[in-house]
Amino acid sequence: MENQQTVATFGIKPIGFINSQLTNLEDCPHQESENAPEAYLELHPSFAEGIKDIAAGNKLVILTWFHLADREVLKCYRRNEIGSKEFGVFSTRSPNRPNPIGLHVVTVLEIIDKQRIKISAMEALNGTPVIDIKPYIN
Repeated sequence: MENQQTVATFGIKPIGFINSQLTNLEDCPHQESENAPEAYLELHPSFAEGIKDIAAGNKLVILTWFHLADREVLKCYRRNEIGSKEFGVFSTRSPNRPNPIGLHVVTVLEIIDKQRIKISAMEALNGTPVIDIKPYIN
């Protein structure tokens, strides 16, 4: 039996966005542990019911779509070490990649209302689309 490869296109629709003090790519830290500010996760009203059991203190994995990313990048420098050897993008955490999905582990600091959650440090730009939220399981 031959291995058949199919290329499929998937539609992803944002469930909300990140409200952050970070407004310029140049200001974004590489990781949340590098002085990223606290932020807010704002859900679209049609998805608000999905967070009804989330509470302050919960750890979450937030998946975002890096909407300003260069989707043509296949090789890059690690941590902006320009001049060093280039690495395949899939061995890096670069936001520039064919499918620019961001992965963020955060702690819920406060439930503001049924559509808005205050979260711990997050390295995403203001307006970054949120595509999914999952509980953190270690």
